[in-house]
Amino acid sequence: MDIVYSLEELPQAASRLLDTVGVPCVIALHGEMGAGKTTFTHAFCEALGVDGHVSSPTFALVNEYRTRAGEGIYHMDWYRLKGEEEALQAGMEEYLYSGKTCLVEWPERAPGLLPEGTVHAWLEVVDPETRRLKV
Repeated sequence: MDIVYSLEELPQAASRLLDTVGVPCVIALHGEMGAGKTTFTHAFCEALGVDGHVSSPTFALVNEYRTRAGEGIYHMDWYRLKGEEEALQAGMEEYLYSGKTCLVEWPERAPGLLPEGTVHAWLEVVDPETRRLKV
């Protein structure tokens, strides 16, 4: 899957990914700083039926959201982690293997923790208004 989208087209891009991968799933979001990982996560959560604010869990490491149907979604940001040992100590494995949908920003900080079947999505900046999603 290769989708080029503007901010206005982001909800459709997120819905396409959701339709492709289904839920529950673990999605590893790769991309440089400012590529739009948190913004994409927000749109993906909206497509799943999450109401309310979706924000980067950079300091908390993980945020939990609930869909209107009551299903849990975990949003992780591993930017501050120094490696797999620190991720294990922080309990990240419990979230990943919970059976709930997980979106992981900066998965390269602890790639060995990601379950088999993780969907890897790369976000790239095309220009200031456009992004590319490759899965």
